[in-house]
Amino acid sequence: MSATITTVEPPPAPASRSRKLWPRLARPAAAVLSGALLYASFPPRPLWWLVLPGFALLGWVLTARGVRAALGLGLLAGLGFMLPLLHWTGEEVGPVPWLALACAEALFIAVGCVGIAAVSRLPYWPVWAAAVWTLDEAIRARVPFGGFPWGKIAFGQADGAFLPLAALGGTPLLSFAVVLCGFGLLEAARQVRRHRAAGTVPRSAVVAAAVTVAAPVVAALAALPLVDDSPEDGTATVAAIQGNVPRLGLDFNSQRRAVLDNHANRTEQLARDVKAGKVPQPDFVLWPENSSDLDPYRNADARDAIDRAVRAIGAPTVIGAVLTPDTGPLRNTLIQWDPGKGPVETYDKRHIQPFGEYMPMRSVARIFSKDVDRVQRDFGPGGKVGVFDLAGTKVGLVTCYEAAFDDAVRDTVKDGGQLIAVPSNNATFGRSEMTYQQLAMSQVRAVEHGRSVVVPVTSGVSAVIRPDGTVVEKTKMFTPDALVDEVPLRSSLTPATRLGTLPEGVLALLALGGLGWATARAVRARGRRKDGAAGPGEDATAAA
Repeated sequence: MSATITTVEPPPAPASRSRKLWPRLARPAAAVLSGALLYASFPPRPLWWLVLPGFALLGWVLTARGVRAALGLGLLAGLGFMLPLLHWTGEEVGPVPWLALACAEALFIAVGCVGIAAVSRLPYWPVWAAAVWTLDEAIRARVPFGGFPWGKIAFGQADGAFLPLAALGGTPLLSFAVVLCGFGLLEAARQVRRHRAAGTVPRSAVVAAAVTVAAPVVAALAALPLVDDSPEDGTATVAAIQGNVPRLGLDFNSQRRAVLDNHANRTEQLARDVKAGKVPQPDFVLWPENSSDLDPYRNADARDAIDRAVRAIGAPTVIGAVLTPDTGPLRNTLIQWDPGKGPVETYDKRHIQPFGEYMPMRSVARIFSKDVDRVQRDFGPGGKVGVFDLAGTKVGLVTCYEAAFDDAVRDTVKDGGQLIAVPSNNATFGRSEMTYQQLAMSQVRAVEHGRSVVVPVTSGVSAVIRPDGTVVEKTKMFTPDALVDEVPLRSSLTPATRLGTLPEGVLALLALGGLGWATARAVRARGRRKDGAAGPGEDATAAA
């Protein structure tokens, strides 16, 4: 009797922990990286093109994800984008406001990413997904507290190849085109991979992938003729005054007279330079927002200082002042100051900054930061569009934060503005990237509306921008200076100005259509699965 020897195979070696962990971490890590690429595409870095691989990576992360997964991955992408982008908001008040704002904005992005994941199963998904992102930006620009458009993808494209599209359909179309191209790159890469693996790919899929990449690029090239910096209405010589502040940070508000004196003195120096023939006589002068935090209607010494400076330069001057009426809210006001007549017209800022110029939910906000009590008296919004006639030039007025809002800029142009002025104050944000992000907004607005844009800033980067978005002059940060330049004046309206909110509305409807289609498909799929489970003998492939 022979014995049978059985060979027992050793059990397979357990996979290493790192090999098990990596598949779980790949998408979260890619989500954070996609957000970081979006951030890196914004100024002051000239890396606008990083937005394309950023969205290609985000598309890969979200493809065919469920609601919970898409929400979590979208939140990671949003934090990777917003945390570094908005770091300047905590420059002088600590990390709590910065983290709260960045997390709130990231939540908006996360919800949008749920929609992108849903439409990623549809044919031509890059189109639907780009529209969903644009709809998400539109909502974020309106709610809550009037919205916060900072971080709109269009604002990172001031030096990009897609910028001419701003003149065609404004910032919504520009954002849509950039996002579409990024998602299209992912789809094109997928089709190439499938072609290599299978040897053949449906021609319609290849065409769709190619079109989503090529269409935005072709559209941007086709829109180039809309970008024009010719002086339709002649030119004007404008001066932008940067007086600087005594010290960095919020403490400058306690030195209001010093800030006013800085701007008055720099204007008087400009007058001496004009008299000496060093610079041409300006037709009008622009001071920044908060250049006089002393109300010149209530403080005789502030009025005298402004009056002396304006008479010295001999040109109408726009003064940024804080008005303090006996009752009611404060006013962030731009005053047209005539060298012979004094103050003749005013514009009150319409889009005021929540948690900065007024404090919503003050008692709740105080739980997180006692800095809310720095805002002891709220500002109130103005109710009219600001256009000043300065020595025969119609100047549209957009105060600082308002540059982020499409309607605030568009209204001034539609009301006759031949040039846009963006008086700003960013002294409370130190040497952060805020001033460069805001400058990029003004470059995009210049192309969007075909107007020269002049940006006088208290202490950041003041600049003169041509209607084609080119920065022709700018200052250094925290350096007293005066920019004097001859700028082209224009009165024709770009398609973006004429169309107003229509492009954004069309893209919103496109997004809603895609989301509705995706929802209907999901409902039908669930119904088929239920029918397949309930019906014995039903073809399993049909149930799937």
